[in-house]
Amino acid sequence: MPNLFYLSHSTDGWQNLATDEWLLDNLAPDEMILYCYINRNAVIIGKNQNPWKECNLGAMEADEVQLVRRITGGGAVYHDMGNLNFSFIAGEDLYDVEKQMNTILQTIRMLGIPCEFSGRNDLLAEGRKFSGNAFCKRGKICQHHGTLLINSDMSRLQHYLQVDPRKLQAKGVESVRSRVCNLTEFRQDLTIPMVVGTLKQAFRKTYGDYTEWVPTTADEAAMAPYREKHSSWEWRVGQTPAFDLELDRRFDWGGVQILLTSREGSVEKAEVFSDAMDPELPALVQGLLTGCRVDSQQMAQALSRCENQQIQDIAAWIRQERL
Repeated sequence: MPNLFYLSHSTDGWQNLATDEWLLDNLAPDEMILYCYINRNAVIIGKNQNPWKECNLGAMEADEVQLVRRITGGGAVYHDMGNLNFSFIAGEDLYDVEKQMNTILQTIRMLGIPCEFSGRNDLLAEGRKFSGNAFCKRGKICQHHGTLLINSDMSRLQHYLQVDPRKLQAKGVESVRSRVCNLTEFRQDLTIPMVVGTLKQAFRKTYGDYTEWVPTTADEAAMAPYREKHSSWEWRVGQTPAFDLELDRRFDWGGVQILLTSREGSVEKAEVFSDAMDPELPALVQGLLTGCRVDSQQMAQALSRCENQQIQDIAAWIRQERL
């Protein structure tokens, strides 16, 4: 079978990661595809990461930045229109990480930028990271995907990958923060179309001729459940390992401290402490929050069922927390 190349026309992170997983599940063992895509304003977290620990979720919600969880391990990264993503998917007999890495290195070097491979699955230019990589295998099909920072907005990267300021005791794989760079620092006229074109040349040079793959209507219909999964709360947040979250606030009528123990993204246990005059307040809040998703709107809605004015105040506060 010929090698395949596919450049997605979507900039929806959930769709693009859904396509990535669908290809992993549906490629034939004697096929290889190089799949490229660009995500519009998204934070991509690893399969085993905690979004509250890795991301500033409040800032992401305010700026309409997607939270996307990939099926591979590794750390959190920010994607925007200055970031090109690639995925090598192949049967195990065709899959060769060194060969695939060299295809990417060859691409960047053909563009006149010296670069090297780091032992931590990163690609570096002058000692700074411009590409991170992650891996997955299902049956006899293997996947190697990664990022290429071409002209990404680094200020937004730092903003969204900043840990949420709320106090957090969390489990899950932590990201390793690296010194990163855009490839435009080394070649100012570099554009994503230039990189895509050069990547195709390197792919052909390494693997021989390829065919441009175009998904059929049936393929797109088969991908729909994958996008539904990737956009779902259950996948993006419900996969989160157990963690504890502390919230505290002082109102005119007294202070409130809420300690939440979460499992699979829902409140398993709530402990509430307060110096308010109402002795029943903590127990009421605890009962209303237990079983809720760790989500501002759902928690606020649960609290709002109680007509107690102090609990209404707590509901309004929780709603603004953007959990």
